[in-house]
This record gives sequence, C-alpha cells and structure tokens, in this order.
Amino acid sequence: MAVPFDRDFTVEHGRVDRLSPLIRRVVAENPGRFTFTGTGTYIVGTDRVAVIDPGPLLDSHLEALDRALDGLTVTHILITHTHGDHSPAAQPLKERTGAPTYGFGPHPVTDAPIAEAPIPDAGTAPQEERSDLAFVPDVVTRDGDVIVGEGWTIDALHTPGHISNHLCFALREEKVLFTGDHVMGWSTSVIPSPDGDLTDYMANLHRLLDRDDTVYWPTHGPAITDPPTYVRALIAHRDERTRQIVERLRTGDERIDQIVPVLYADVDPSLHPAAGRSVLAHLVALERAGTVTTDDEAPTTRSTWRLRGTAPR
Repeated sequence: MAVPFDRDFTVEHGRVDRLSPLIRRVVAENPGRFTFTGTGTYIVGTDRVAVIDPGPLLDSHLEALDRALDGLTVTHILITHTHGDHSPAAQPLKERTGAPTYGFGPHPVTDAPIAEAPIPDAGTAPQEERSDLAFVPDVVTRDGDVIVGEGWTIDALHTPGHISNHLCFALREEKVLFTGDHVMGWSTSVIPSPDGDLTDYMANLHRLLDRDDTVYWPTHGPAITDPPTYVRALIAHRDERTRQIVERLRTGDERIDQIVPVLYADVDPSLHPAAGRSVLAHLVALERAGTVTTDDEAPTTRSTWRLRGTAPR
C-alpha cells in the first residue's frame, strides 16, 4: 500500500492561518530537507491560548508569533519533542509571556557519536537540524496527562519512536490530534536509532488506530484528513521496508551503506545518512526478533549484519 503523501502544500511564512474555531497556525521560515515548508506553530484557544511547538530560534518567526499573539494571553507552551525545529523558541516565548512549558522531558542523552546522528548537533548544521539540548520542561508531561485551558482540553499521548521524548496532543473539543513528527502528511518520519526505536514507533502507530481523531495536524506539512487509512498505509510501508532489508541481506549485502543506495535510490542522496539511521532502526528491531545478528554490542550504521543462522563472510 503506497502512502498517500501530499506534497502540494504551500504556505506564506509568518502568516496566521485560521484552521478551525480553536486552531490557528503560523509557519516558520525554515524550509528544508527535514522540515518541508517549515515548522508549523499552532495556537489553540480563543483569548487564553496554548502554543504548540514554538519552533526554531528565528527572528522572523519570533516576530510573527508576537504579531499572531497580540491581544492574546499565552497560558501554556506545549512541546512535542526536542529537535531543533520544534522547541528552541519556547524559551524566548516563555520569557515574553510568563507561560510555563510542558514536555515529556529534556533531550535524551545517547552514546551515539555526532557523526551518527541524522539531526546533527554540530555547530555547522542548520539550527533546525540540531537537537535542542537546553530544553527542560517546567511541567513534566506524561502519557494520559490532561492539560486544561480556557475553552480547550488537551490530552497528552507519549509516542516514542521518532525520539523517546515525543508527545502528541489531542484536542478534545475538535477531535484533533497534533502529531508533531510522529505522523506527517508529506513524508515518513526518520527513526534515528539508538534513541529512535522502530518497535516503539510501530506500537504507537497501531495505538492511533484505536482512537477516533477526525484530523491530524503535524508540525510539518498538510493536515491528514483520513487518519485510519493513512496510518495503515504507514504501517504497511514500514512492514514492506523490513521485508526489503531482509531480502538485501539474503542477497549478500551486509552493511547499511550497501542497502541504502538500493532501497532509497529515488531519494536525494543528502538524505541517505538519515535513511541509514532508519535502516539501522529496522535492523535493531529485527535483531530483537531473532531474525538478524551482528557482532557489535552497540550497533551503528557501520556495523556488519547477517541473517541469523548464516555464517559470517
């Protein structure tokens, strides 16, 4: 089943778009290979509002948010996760408004070297492609927590997979789910092992099928208006990718740098390192399932893999 991506989405950066009676959106001017047209910051409520994913530290976006929030009172700042295109602007927004921040936790610390990371922390990378290591929520938010504001109610869903501290936020009054990077309408999500975890990601896709949300609003790209069909397509895509990886191993490929050019031949080569991290996540999940094996105790994208029961080459 092909995933019905919608890449015809266009925006005017900095403009306030009214999406529903309770939802407005301002898109940051940070288009890119991981952000599509830019980070969508959501404003929920009428007079006393929550801001979801304030976005990157861009003067133009902070100024656009100031204009969008003029006359409103910000009471909550909600963070889906701590990648650099989502959470850094929370601090200046908090300083300007006095509103507390809500999130699952600070950025996870892993032993993965910077060179392994699909969203690098190196200072030479664009800010939106770095991790936000400075963010610490004022209010630690866990799965099932309820956040109540004036005229709106939001339920938090912990949805690790893309990153271990990922949250989605469900707006009860409109049966809307703000999906962050867990589900996006323009692309699949990168699963950057080791903190990104395919087993968790798949479990949390299946979890969404038990919900009755009528629309998803991702942080990047267009709305998803048929959530169950879309999520089933994502699940089928990941299952097919797993089968393809096993087949590459069966034909003799042993390393991720052999697998990625074949499976992602139609993808911009600049995205192949990120694709390699997703392939690693698949292989780690296959290792847990007993299908593949590697000699490395802490596998990386440079590890050698083989189907279990076959001899090393």
